[in-house]
Amino acid sequence: MSTTKTYILGIESSCDDTSASVICNGRVLSNIVANQEVHSKYGGVVPELASRAHQQNIVPVVQQAIEQAGIDKRDLNAIAFTRGPGLMGSLLVGTSFAKSLAMGLDIPLIDVNHMQAHILAHFIIEEDSKIPPFPFVCLTISGGHTQLVKVSNHFDMEVLGETIDDAVGEAFDKSAKILGLPYPGGPLIDKYAQQGNPKAFTFTKPKVGDLDFSFSGLKTGILYFIQRNVKENPNFIKENLLDICASIQHTIVEILMDKLKNTVKKTGITNIAIAGGVSANSEIRKRLQLAEKHIGWITFIPKFQYTTDNAAMIAITGYLKYLNNTYADVDVTAKARLKVTE
Repeated sequence: MSTTKTYILGIESSCDDTSASVICNGRVLSNIVANQEVHSKYGGVVPELASRAHQQNIVPVVQQAIEQAGIDKRDLNAIAFTRGPGLMGSLLVGTSFAKSLAMGLDIPLIDVNHMQAHILAHFIIEEDSKIPPFPFVCLTISGGHTQLVKVSNHFDMEVLGETIDDAVGEAFDKSAKILGLPYPGGPLIDKYAQQGNPKAFTFTKPKVGDLDFSFSGLKTGILYFIQRNVKENPNFIKENLLDICASIQHTIVEILMDKLKNTVKKTGITNIAIAGGVSANSEIRKRLQLAEKHIGWITFIPKFQYTTDNAAMIAITGYLKYLNNTYADVDVTAKARLKVTE
């Protein structure tokens, strides 16, 4: 076994978090994330403000990641960066910086697909982590994506099903907005749901293909339900907040579990992983653990720090590409829309 140490710097700037991470042979030495508070008062990410904040954050964040890793920038073997998908202005900041640094240090540049990186975060080596064997199915759930992906090896992925309209993270955040909760509301719904009755209210599940998702109808249903009840009782939300949150969360998680069951039935694959920001949700984690216990699935749940946008997932993907000598040309460009299979 090789004792050579391979250091990869990962840079993530696809949305509103500026992140840098150093990985050595698959192990995380540092994973720095700078959040942007500026968006909360607007109730969502403002692209122009996001790219400006990235410009301010990227140098200190990268410097901190290298220092925390206890190495010198000249020890780096390659620079990996998020090429897409994401907000164009944000992606450009990370892409330009990664190119300049790689050229300055005269080391390879590696472009990373953000969605692949969410899935490949499962391959970060840690003492207590279990790495999924191939093939496995990954349910990728975030503010921008809801997909069922069959993963046959690190870079052989096939989309089995996806949302035909809104992503699941959006369904959580929009429902929270309807309830008057601050942005981002998804984690607040999760928090309140833990104290409420999930069977208090019922919402209609959308009727779409076996492996496809749809959340726009559910959002509309929740909106009409709230409007109707608030008209009758102006204090309806205040008096029932915990039960409403629990019922919304229960419905959304039921939809996700139904689709996973359909996927297992169709593919025969029982190795099931989750990835993306919404995989931090406590209910989906609990339900997957129960499925492992009662249905015989083998489930892979990422650590919280690798669920939201972070550079460790970019660095591990960069490391796997580095082992394959898959490098990017210096004229590579950021791409706002990028499929998980690209």
